[in-house]
Amino acid sequence: MKRFAHFFFNKFNSPSPSHRYSARNIVSSSSEKDAVRSATREEHSSVPFLARGHICLGNSKISRSQFTKLLKQVTSYISSISELYVHDGAISSFLRCDAKVRVISDSPSSVLSLSKLLWRTPNRAVSHDTCPLTVYVASSISSSIEESLGIKGDIGFIAADTERSSLILCGKAFADANGIREALTALSEPIIISRGGLPLSAGLLVSRNLVMLLFAPEDILQNCSDVLVSPEAGVVVSSEGVSPLFQIGNSGGQCTWKFPSVVILASSDSSGTIPSILKLTPGQAAYHFLVGYQDGKFTPTYSKNSSVDPLELAKGLLSMLQENQISSFLINVNGEKTLKTGTNLVNLVQSALQENIQPIKMKGGDLRRKYKSFLSNKFKELPKEFSF
Repeated sequence: MKRFAHFFFNKFNSPSPSHRYSARNIVSSSSEKDAVRSATREEHSSVPFLARGHICLGNSKISRSQFTKLLKQVTSYISSISELYVHDGAISSFLRCDAKVRVISDSPSSVLSLSKLLWRTPNRAVSHDTCPLTVYVASSISSSIEESLGIKGDIGFIAADTERSSLILCGKAFADANGIREALTALSEPIIISRGGLPLSAGLLVSRNLVMLLFAPEDILQNCSDVLVSPEAGVVVSSEGVSPLFQIGNSGGQCTWKFPSVVILASSDSSGTIPSILKLTPGQAAYHFLVGYQDGKFTPTYSKNSSVDPLELAKGLLSMLQENQISSFLINVNGEKTLKTGTNLVNLVQSALQENIQPIKMKGGDLRRKYKSFLSNKFKELPKEFSF
């Protein structure tokens, strides 16, 4: 008879990262306990990522027929296991605009790893959800599956399909937290948007009474870790405020914050066109957000793993800025004022707010032409409010 070990959480009124979870019917052999302990210690390099649907990950693609075959193999394998582990959670801690997730796994260690990423969710919330995401973990499945997909090595792989709202983790892929975040972010975005949320690849920066969104490359986010709520980029903005996409570990405190009052776009420009700090109109902010310029390279909406049209996200940001009168700034990280820490950044923005500087139009020159060339090749038409 098949046994299920189901991780469950009590219904809560105020979501908080400090809530503890309990598990029942967990198989408790010494080998499984050792596996759970080792999961918190092991570190793995990124595993191969196969994606289909509208996922702009820049990783290997998998065809519809290949994913269908893979899903059948994985579900057949899982159904043959005598002891399964199930965990329910959510992406975003907003109950009204989150993406519910059900994890079905062949090992307790993988459930432990994933439970550290997902927010707690009320009992049976996933069962009653209209479009939950399903994560299948097959850590001990035959390596022949990897070979059939042309994957070398034995560390496993990640496969995602937005159409099926499904994520497959084979082998040791469950330990690749960054890869799983990327996949779950891409899979959850359409669901969150359909429920009134705006998923953004931004860092959540809180200082005193200021709540700010920081769009920046990973190295800049790391420099600002002293004031970031989470070291990982990814938030959901809704009418209720702002929440990180994923759980904040054991930091404690609340997991939703008031609506952001400042948006910061970090760019790297050595041409001298972009000043150290520049206040933007909502249209300018949406334009620079859509471009995501960094030293000659473009990363639209500052995200490499989105499944949503970048222009639609930029329009969403424009509406958010206009309707809520949010101040927005463009920061040149190559400017005269070096930003070594998040505190430096906060001080720079606070000074700009106190001085009440006004938005101005940059001359642009060659940089402006680069922007225009890039956007004209990717998007047919931009809203009239968008400007350099």
